Amino acid sequence: MNQHRYLPMTEQDRAEMLRTVGADSIEDLFKDIPEKIRFRGDLPVSSRLNERALTRHMSALAGKNASSETHASFLGAGIYDHHVPSVINHVISRSEFYTAYTPYQPEVSQGELQAIFEFQSYICELTGMAVANASMYDGATALAEAGNLAAAATRRKRLVVSRAVHPEARQVLSTYAHGLNLDIVEVGCKNGVTDFEALAAAVTEDTAAVLVQNPNFFGSIENLRPMAELIHAQKGLLVVSSNPLSLGLLEAPGKLGADIVVGDAQPLGISSSLGGPTCGYFAVSQEHMRRIPGRIVGQTKDRNGKRGFVLTLQAREQHIRREKATSNICSNQALLALSASVYMSVMGRNGMIEVAELNLHKSRYAFERLTSLPGVTTPFTSPTFNEFVLVLPQDTDLSDLQSRLLDAGFIGGYDLGRDYEEYKNHMLIAVTEQRSKEEIDQFASVLEELL
Repeated sequence: MNQHRYLPMTEQDRAEMLRTVGADSIEDLFKDIPEKIRFRGDLPVSSRLNERALTRHMSALAGKNASSETHASFLGAGIYDHHVPSVINHVISRSEFYTAYTPYQPEVSQGELQAIFEFQSYICELTGMAVANASMYDGATALAEAGNLAAAATRRKRLVVSRAVHPEARQVLSTYAHGLNLDIVEVGCKNGVTDFEALAAAVTEDTAAVLVQNPNFFGSIENLRPMAELIHAQKGLLVVSSNPLSLGLLEAPGKLGADIVVGDAQPLGISSSLGGPTCGYFAVSQEHMRRIPGRIVGQTKDRNGKRGFVLTLQAREQHIRREKATSNICSNQALLALSASVYMSVMGRNGMIEVAELNLHKSRYAFERLTSLPGVTTPFTSPTFNEFVLVLPQDTDLSDLQSRLLDAGFIGGYDLGRDYEEYKNHMLIAVTEQRSKEEIDQFASVLEELL
């Protein structure tokens, strides 16, 4: 069997390259590195393998991973195990989409522009907003960009964010805020949702925006309309980060007073892929269209009256003067945005509602089943979508519990104590349409036995 998949470099090749750069040997290439700090041993790596042996070795390493393909997953916290229709991979694997990047010559990239336009249209319909961009890196950066937009639009420096927003998204927001000299004020929670009294006390005439998540990080449903009225009274903006799948059931944030709606499109037919990549969405009211980060694809007609697509707005520093740019974000997740578009197209309006209902009803069954276990309770009574919080017995070692759940074939929930000191021994459980009644019952039985 051929040991080399590709043609190796010959001694003649090596000699010619050394001669070209003016070196007598490979050692000469490292002469600028002091002798006393050079490594003189053998690197702790395996010996070279042929192609077949390497493939088997890498497959064995990959086989050690616990994933939703091998285990029943009850882990959410931002990345979810949803059904990915097979047609999605069929479409996005086509070379004209798979190799497409940013349409630097937009008017000749009609297929890619149409795909982006369809994504924007779906997002607008889902969120109840007027305009959406061509996509963002992920939900966390979309939220941070929304804070940036709000500060620029209102010319204020204060952002009020709920602690029920995903902890990692709040970290990204803080990173952005540091560079832009913005002040971040965090508001606590009450019964699993944003403490409205604390929010009202935090919002002042200097507040650019209130940023909330719905459903929030604990899976609870926020009451958005009073928040919109509160911040609008101070002429600020309401930013809502929303799970797009939940909008199959929940009222669109745009109809509840949101000025900016962002989120992660991962639940829309994008594989969890052990943590990413994902695709962020970003939608605004008509008033803020020209401040939107990234780019917007528009529909038009050519001189023959034929339908066509163009880059309507490009408010980033690659296209306009730096001081006029709204953001320095330099790309969009076109391939994953296409995945989301195919998903919404395949599911249709009724399918989106049906999947959302499955998430709601299955999570409710799991909630009732798990909270009936001895020693297991819930800290909140607020309504939830497809995630909820369990309080486990005080002496529970969550790290050990997670390991034993893995041994039993389950990926357990998220340990909230990692991000919230007040929620030690609290586990965030996610239940999607993928989970069967049998899996939920088995998970409950195993958890009862382990506790």
